[in-house]
Amino acid sequence: MSITQQHLLDTYRARHLGTPVPPAPGTHDLRIVRALREYRRSRAVLAERPARARLRHALRRRLHRRARPGC
Repeated sequence: MSITQQHLLDTYRARHLGTPVPPAPGTHDLRIVRALREYRRSRAVLAERPARARLRHALRRRLHRRARPGC
């Protein structure tokens, strides 16, 4: 069963039971991603590490190593 089919089934049940309809899939995705990013930044600050662009810098280092011949 796909996520859309599950959502439609949950909506159908909710309407028949008189309970609130669940939010559509993907409704809160952006909010969750932002909250996760803020959580990781705060954990980095507490651990005394740089709080910004850690993933970008790691990827840049990895790509730079691959671009050099002989590595």
